[in-house]
Formats: sequence, C-alpha cells, structure tokens
Amino acid sequence: MNYQDYNDYELISYVYDSDEEARNILLKKYEPLISSIVSRMLKSCSYIGLEKSDLIQEGLIGLNHAIDYFNEQKDITFYTYAKTCIERRLVSTIVAAKRLKHRALNESISIDGEEDISFDKILKDSSANPEEILMDTEVTEELIEKIRERLTDFETQVFDLMLNYFTYREIANLLDKDKKQIDNAIQRVKAKVKETIQNSEN
Repeated sequence: MNYQDYNDYELISYVYDSDEEARNILLKKYEPLISSIVSRMLKSCSYIGLEKSDLIQEGLIGLNHAIDYFNEQKDITFYTYAKTCIERRLVSTIVAAKRLKHRALNESISIDGEEDISFDKILKDSSANPEEILMDTEVTEELIEKIRERLTDFETQVFDLMLNYFTYREIANLLDKDKKQIDNAIQRVKAKVKETIQNSEN
C-alpha cells in the first residue's frame, strides 16, 4: 500500500478496521511534521536532559493518539488535529522534564525576556483592582486546576510553561507563536487567575 494512493481519511478508516499497515503508512507520512516540530522545540529544552530522539518518540505517541481519536465530524482536518496532538504531547513532555529540575511554584519566571516576575506577583498584580488579591499561602494544586478549567487549550499551555520557568522567548518558540500572541495570552491568563482567586475567596 502506498500512502500517496490514499488520503488521510481513507487510511484512518482502514486503521479503524484493524489494518496496521495503514497505521504505519500514516506514521511514516507524518514523520516530517514531527521532525519539524521537534527541531523547533529542541533549542528550548536541550538543557533539561531531553534529546531529539526522546522528543521524536513522544511526537509519535501524540500522532498515534490523533489517529486513534480523530473524528472527522469535528469540522477539522486530520493534519490540523495531528499537529495539535503532537504539539500538546511534546509540550507536556518538556514541562514534565523541566519540573524535575525546579520547584513548581513561587520562583522567579521571565514574562517578557527582560523582567523577572514571581508567580506570587503575577497573582497579586491588581491593576484592575485597588486591593491586592490575597495570595499569602502557597498556591495549591486544587486552585491551579480551577484556573486551568477557565483557560483555553492555548492558554493552558502558556500557563503551564509560565509555571515551569520557561522564558517569554521560549514559550513563543515552543508554541510557534509571535510575541503579540504570547503577550495577549499571558494577559488573558493573568486576568483569569485573578478572577479564579477572587471567586475562591468569596
């Protein structure tokens, strides 16, 4: 079977019929995409013990997930869904690796590549409120999960990367977004963090 003779949807239908050759063809077809994403992300995570081969394997896991769970009724192409699954898997892997090297919260993180801002300061930044948002105790996992529930997929990735000491430039690099998109996401995240904390205090 030559993948050039079949489109993605035909190959996926064969996979659903337990055709492993069709799966292997899809994996082979999307290897260049995985390599491209890995190459972009690698420069932001090589110092945390991850090598290209590690990320390639994680990318393949993300691609397999896309193959298994793609639903063409969602009005999205398989390429877009596969790219999203691969990127999510790689970001999660990189975040987990970096977390092992640092404490998860209350350390200095770079928001704009020039200024270090602690997580506490992000939460206490009350430009829209004359009173500081209360954050005297360590942020709990329960609170973090409440925050994540309010975020979009993209904002969640930005939030997790912020929590794990990735710089502004690294976040833009890893997510393949320009400075303005990252800056806007950070502002939305900060606003939702404040709202979540205020609601938890009521």
